[in-house]
Amino acid sequence: MADLRYPIGRFSWVAPENEEQSAQDRVRYINVISKLAANMRAAVQDLDVKQLDTPYRPEGWTVRQVVHHVPESHMNAYIRFKLAITEDQPQIKPYNEAAWAKLPDNNVTPIETSLQLLTALHSRWVDTLRSMQPSDFGRTLYHPEHGVVTLDRMLAMYSWHSDHHVAHIKSLRERMGWNTQVAAQ
Repeated sequence: MADLRYPIGRFSWVAPENEEQSAQDRVRYINVISKLAANMRAAVQDLDVKQLDTPYRPEGWTVRQVVHHVPESHMNAYIRFKLAITEDQPQIKPYNEAAWAKLPDNNVTPIETSLQLLTALHSRWVDTLRSMQPSDFGRTLYHPEHGVVTLDRMLAMYSWHSDHHVAHIKSLRERMGWNTQVAAQ
């Protein structure tokens, strides 16, 4: 059985060999990020309350928690990008995403709120990403748990993160037989 935690596999980073490859990778990663809001919306389309409150795997987050997690995570990423672009290797603050997922607002906030937030956030973030110069992606930040990280690597990671969480929901729908006619990415 596949590892339900990683339906598209774990994130792995291999630095591009040259600037041309980097540029091609960036376009691909930014395109994934630009499509996330629509892909997430399609993944949760027509799910009822019981389905939204179903964990995507045993002892995993519910679909509702995943939908709320993604814009929270990507807000942090957007701010981290802005910090790294405007400061010299800023130290960023990690957060406890598992604790955030358990906060009571996740149970009362409609997923539509997070879907709208994701749409607006990604509109701004994609504008930022597309306006960055190639050299900007070499800028770094310091993460207390991961060390020095380039924005190129961060971009790749959040592209993966986008597909990763949509895949959680889509694979759950498929396993459960819930209207598997979800829009393709």
